[in-house]
Amino acid sequence: MADQKDRHVMEALGKTRVVVENGKVVEAGEPQTEYCPIFDKVRGIKKFTSKTAKENIEFRMKDFGLFTGDRAIEMEIFVGFGASETFMTGLRRGLLDTCVTACDGAGTVITSNPKLAQGMGSRISGLVETSPIPKLIERIREVGGIVLDPETATLDQVAGVEKAIERGFKKIGVSVTNAKDMRAIRELEKKYKVQVVGFGVHTTGMPEDEAKEFLDLVDMTTGCTSKWIRGCITGKTIAQFGTAIPIFAITQCGKEMLLERAKEVTDPILINTMKLPVQPDEKQPRPLI
Repeated sequence: MADQKDRHVMEALGKTRVVVENGKVVEAGEPQTEYCPIFDKVRGIKKFTSKTAKENIEFRMKDFGLFTGDRAIEMEIFVGFGASETFMTGLRRGLLDTCVTACDGAGTVITSNPKLAQGMGSRISGLVETSPIPKLIERIREVGGIVLDPETATLDQVAGVEKAIERGFKKIGVSVTNAKDMRAIRELEKKYKVQVVGFGVHTTGMPEDEAKEFLDLVDMTTGCTSKWIRGCITGKTIAQFGTAIPIFAITQCGKEMLLERAKEVTDPILINTMKLPVQPDEKQPRPLI
């Protein structure tokens, strides 16, 4: 175990592949998109480049200890309707009894602790690969996290849901990035007669046929910078939260959980009925892929 590499791969800021080894960014690829309103608002980034991606990941490493044993894990940071925020509210209000999420340095994690669910997920981008950070795994366990595989820190949401079911949980939230995993999770849901609430995340670049299937499987999803999630959502979504990086509720259960989340959002909120989706040009990320 001692010679195991400390290596983490994230797709961030325009789906740029950033590789971190032993506390250093060793690779920052080319962004696949160029602008996201969230990063403009929060960090003032007007255009994604390999350099802005590298600098932003370095900032997160310094700011809250991303990819380190001392990483902040119980955070109350609010970006309105993200997956981790929504699951945090769902756990607090009894709509979920656990959730399956992902954390750098730990991989897939099952937790019923709302602050942990929020803290692990709130400030990571698409995590593609990670390796175990024993100190962090220990800290996650101490506050009620079950790490799926502490030896490898594997990212496997299907196995995470299966383990949550084995542990006796009946109302399980899960973040998912692809249709194949969500399909397998729906099979588990049927087989074991539990309720799974699937939240689609990191959808940028998803092909059209997969996006169509994905929208038939998840309860809610972020639109990210996805051309096809946004393009195929008409007629499928029953509620939309946000207009720049919209979160679409597809099922009644997804809608109820996001409305529950709305009660905890401290900013003023407009609720209105209209044809969906609402995607004003000037607010969108670009280009959609």
